[in-house]
Amino acid sequence: MTDARVATPESQPVKSAERTIHILETLAASPTRMSLGELQEACKYPRSSLHALLRTLKELRWIEADESGSRYGIGTHALLAGTSYLDKDSVVGRAASVLESLRAEIGHTVHFARRDESSVIYLASRGSRQEVRRMHRVGRKLPCSVTALGQALLAELTDDEVRALLPETLDRVTENSITDHEQLIAELGEVRRRGWSLEREQGTVGVVCIATVVPYRIPATDALSVSMQADVAAYPAELERIAEVLTRHAAVWARELRSEGVR
Repeated sequence: MTDARVATPESQPVKSAERTIHILETLAASPTRMSLGELQEACKYPRSSLHALLRTLKELRWIEADESGSRYGIGTHALLAGTSYLDKDSVVGRAASVLESLRAEIGHTVHFARRDESSVIYLASRGSRQEVRRMHRVGRKLPCSVTALGQALLAELTDDEVRALLPETLDRVTENSITDHEQLIAELGEVRRRGWSLEREQGTVGVVCIATVVPYRIPATDALSVSMQADVAAYPAELERIAEVLTRHAAVWARELRSEGVR
């Protein structure tokens, strides 16, 4: 009898395609261009295979090299693929008006993001007109454990599902990041009780965030957040006000999406 768990040729990944995607993701995650040696150390591929893949990707403009030709980064065609996703996603297309309305009522920076396994990817943002600080770029990917957006989305899952999803080691981005699995599980219980998450300088020093899911899917895959200067957290009534406005906008938007048949 054939064991159903044995992978068939059709279910096995194509090695060259898998390596190509890994190279692109490695370059995308790096804050600077990477040398051939650095890529080999990160990807663990034979130098000859890696060099051939880099040459092909460069010719197709999915990656670029610096003037010396020795350091590589993401190219323009990777950008085109990413913006195509944003242009064609029916929910992202509707996010702009929601974020504008939310920012106008709250006054702080607002974000829209989607969960990708144990991370969140920022799909749209609107910066505060009053606050001058770094805003998450569209396309940035961060661990769920250190973001209000990610914690709100993880709270949609059961504790056992969260444990199975999270990596063995949680990232420490700041000294306030939650790195203990059970501490995070306990925090998710508070998120479920409140209906929104509160993250205090876990992802960015000096910034506090509140987030809630947009419940048009079950479990929710998308969330809205408000980020603000950390000193706002000293005023519980203001946090409650922001959370109320945020959850109200999310609920209204979810009803609109469901009524339009968006799932």
